[in-house]
Amino acid sequence: MGEIEFDYYIFIDYSEDHLGYSIIEKKNIKVILPKISKFKHYKDLKYKSAYLKSIKSLIDKENLRSYFCKLKIRKTYETLEIYSDILEFLNERKNCLVFISVDNKQYLNFEKIIHIIDGSNTKVVKESELKKDSCEYKLSLVLDTMLNLARIKDEKF
Repeated sequence: MGEIEFDYYIFIDYSEDHLGYSIIEKKNIKVILPKISKFKHYKDLKYKSAYLKSIKSLIDKENLRSYFCKLKIRKTYETLEIYSDILEFLNERKNCLVFISVDNKQYLNFEKIIHIIDGSNTKVVKESELKKDSCEYKLSLVLDTMLNLARIKDEKF
């Protein structure tokens, strides 16, 4: 999990017209990792619809949403709601170390906001900087997949 163990891991991702975030506490990571081993990056898949169908049943069967402190997916016009939820979460946990992975398209705007509220306990990285097969990369695939499910099925999480 890198050099520093963070208290919380936040993932912010974007898919066409959807934006979402997931927050997971450190204690749930070891439990969820074996359950998400089949998750792949959506862009790299050949049989996308079969993958989404299979993974949706896995998400429901393993009740993966229950491992996240918070998980929200909305249309991109509701970006402010997503950002305000995350800022509120960070404000409530000022003494916690937080790792945030942000989609490359959202990175610059989000990083500016974090530094305004004092991001001294927060590490913000671009999604593209996550090392493949790292814990953080695998956790980011959950949100990526849920965003694609929401986009295809127009579901809210």
